[in-house]
Amino acid sequence: MNGQRITIEQAMQNARKQVPGQVIHVDLEMENGLLVYEVFISTAEGRVYQVDVNAKTGVIVDIDQESSMFFNR
Repeated sequence: MNGQRITIEQAMQNARKQVPGQVIHVDLEMENGLLVYEVFISTAEGRVYQVDVNAKTGVIVDIDQESSMFFNR
């Protein structure tokens, strides 16, 4: 696979298809042996979600609602 992966822009686009809103942060992490983009999205309702996107395939692997207090500015 040559370590090829999708771009951060592709990861954000895929995540926003599942959770519409504003991307507020993105990390690239290894989770359970899988390289994922952790895309944090703030929705119009004020909720924050972490959407995990497989960095090689672009497939959404997990969506979790986060505590928004960690993302207030």
